[in-house]
Amino acid sequence: MLKLQSSKQWINQLSQVNDWVLLSVWVIIGGILRFTNLAAKPPWTDEFATMVFSLGNDFRSVPLNQVISLDTLLQPLRVNGDAGISDVVSLLLQEDNHPPLYFALVHLWVKLFQSAGEYVDVGVMRSLPAFLGILSIPGVYFLGKIAFRSRLVGQISAALMAVSPFGIFLAQEARHYTLAILFVIASLLCLIISLRHLYEQSIIPLWLVFSWILINSFGLSVHYFFVLTLIAEAITLFILVYAKFKHNFSQLGKRNLIRVSAIILGTLTTGLVLIFLVIPQGYGNNMITWIHPLSHILYAISPPFQLLAVWVPMLSLLPVESDFIAVVILSGLLLLLFFIWFIPYSIRGIKKGLQFNQFRLSLLILMTFISGVIALFLIITYVIGVDLTRAARYSFTYFPAVIILIGVSLALLWNEVKQKNKQLQEKETINPLILLKKLYDKLNCNGQLAFYAVWFMGLLGAVTVLINLGYQKYYRPEQLISVIKDNSSQPVLIATTHKSLVQTGEMMGVGLELKHKNELDDISFLLIHQTKNNDLQSTINLQETVNNLPRPLEVWAVNFNAAIELNNCKIDTKKYPYVDGYGYKRYICN
Repeated sequence: MLKLQSSKQWINQLSQVNDWVLLSVWVIIGGILRFTNLAAKPPWTDEFATMVFSLGNDFRSVPLNQVISLDTLLQPLRVNGDAGISDVVSLLLQEDNHPPLYFALVHLWVKLFQSAGEYVDVGVMRSLPAFLGILSIPGVYFLGKIAFRSRLVGQISAALMAVSPFGIFLAQEARHYTLAILFVIASLLCLIISLRHLYEQSIIPLWLVFSWILINSFGLSVHYFFVLTLIAEAITLFILVYAKFKHNFSQLGKRNLIRVSAIILGTLTTGLVLIFLVIPQGYGNNMITWIHPLSHILYAISPPFQLLAVWVPMLSLLPVESDFIAVVILSGLLLLLFFIWFIPYSIRGIKKGLQFNQFRLSLLILMTFISGVIALFLIITYVIGVDLTRAARYSFTYFPAVIILIGVSLALLWNEVKQKNKQLQEKETINPLILLKKLYDKLNCNGQLAFYAVWFMGLLGAVTVLINLGYQKYYRPEQLISVIKDNSSQPVLIATTHKSLVQTGEMMGVGLELKHKNELDDISFLLIHQTKNNDLQSTINLQETVNNLPRPLEVWAVNFNAAIELNNCKIDTKKYPYVDGYGYKRYICN
């Protein structure tokens, strides 16, 4: 049996107390990273949905088809002292497409820090998912430690989770993904322990049966896509049980069959309750249309690349969203060179682990599970026609498993010290290819150095996210406001077309930035409701509204999906900078 303990390696000589100290270091580092610049980035539409519904407020309180003030637009963002959890649940069932558990928790969380009547603080809203994201660090520690019976696997997994750019991205959004990740970790732990009992032909304890059902129920109550985690677990359970007992199913045992069936039926019952009693009729109408793919050749080839764009920042990320093309190219090149080394190295570690009974089962569980979720993503994308790969955040369904798999591959090679290529290392040259080969050789020959390199790349990725050069928000209202401020000298009307709460959230993003910066006092908003794009009635409504407003006036049409015809108004032909999330035109009315 492979022994990870070695008298020469400091981490394996840690006492139980010092083991907790080291875990605390990862928790502190992860906490600092998750709370740094927490409120610096403007919220986007999904975060506004969390804010409004968690407060027990309603987007429908924002008037449509009439000019409104900034305060009226932002009214749903005021802490509602009269609303309770029942109001939160009721609103979600009527207007949104998410289960209520996380929103109820946020409702209680906000009331701990803010008073009625105040505008909700973005930092307070994001602090709960940031805190839950910190909990995922000890979460993967225990998952790795128990799954592989190794503190080293747990420590390395915790270290990777602490600096994961993807993990920090999710933790800094006022959304429910970090809570869902905790239930993914817990459910995976139940899967591994259960399969271990089955393989050892021991009875699955009743406490595990009930715990797993409860965890799965909570997971579904946080995010409906948690069902992808459950389906992948079921696939993993079936494949590995069949592989073990295909020649003699009687060895599986009647009691274990009953208990596995109870877990499946208990989880399925929860899912059916959500489908028939909780999920409102017409679930998802007009809310998830953005993930339906376009009928274009790119549809057929983009999903695998979109998945790849999620996998990379689970481990590392560099400033690929910089405004400077040279920085983007250099960042992409460095990431490519890093993964050219890391992928074969991690595969080497996994292959090594598969040779030993201590690690084989848990490795097979993780690899089968991850493959199952990815297969589900691709099936839903190509067969059903809903491109889940477009949303990086949906990979919460298997993210902890990836961290553990990387962690165990690094742990298996931790003690490995090989003889370096002496001939290569003695070469005196400035040839970049030879220098790169030297670096690869050093990393491949020293397991500890390899871990430090991977962790450092993760830390660089974490910093990249924090300084907004990676995982930038989908909407940049601060840039739009800067353009309006620099070019407007008259009263401003910002007009948009409205289909759902998404468009209200887009305008709230602009409004909240205006409120924070206290700029552009003479500004108003107009949200014109439409049932389809390029609706002629939207054109008429805008024209009639502007005709009744005093002049001079500037009309900024933002994400306006209809023709614009304004009497006595001239379009500004100046070329303005592109702003993420906001297409705009300026009209000057005299």
